[in-house]
Amino acid sequence: MTATTNTRPSLSQRLRGLSGEVIKFGVVGLVGVVVNAGVFWVCLKGDGLIHSLAGFIATAVAIGTNYLGYRYWLYRERDAASRKREITLFLVFSGIGMLIENGILAFSVHVLHYTSPGSQLFAKNVVGLAAGTVFRFFSYRTWVFKAMPELAEPQVVEEAELLLAAEPAQYAK
Repeated sequence: MTATTNTRPSLSQRLRGLSGEVIKFGVVGLVGVVVNAGVFWVCLKGDGLIHSLAGFIATAVAIGTNYLGYRYWLYRERDAASRKREITLFLVFSGIGMLIENGILAFSVHVLHYTSPGSQLFAKNVVGLAAGTVFRFFSYRTWVFKAMPELAEPQVVEEAELLLAAEPAQYAK
């Protein structure tokens, strides 16, 4: 009979790890906000179609910037087996987050009848952004940038090592 020890981190250790993740998530998000505002401002300086699409262009560039920050800085040690799946889910959840932000704005205008610019700004950029950010944080860490699977049983590792050791070495010619 083999004895196994519980190697699961304590609640305080997990919360400390989560707080570091939340801080890094916020840093990447703030970079995205700055990129969004900067690209929006540059697009507004133009004329014609680029001026009309400034919000869309700025948001698209910010989403791309955020993906790079999350993939290569915050979640770099996470499983990256399927980039196509990862990018698709990232775009879907980013879009849902954007709908949450704008849905809160629409609710505040059309249901609560908050029509002043200040209340609309608060609804979208404070309440909406906070709700969308919480949604994105949990969806990205749970479904987009999945943790590497861990082996639950130490004896599985031992058995795998024994099987590998028993196989004859094959050398490339």
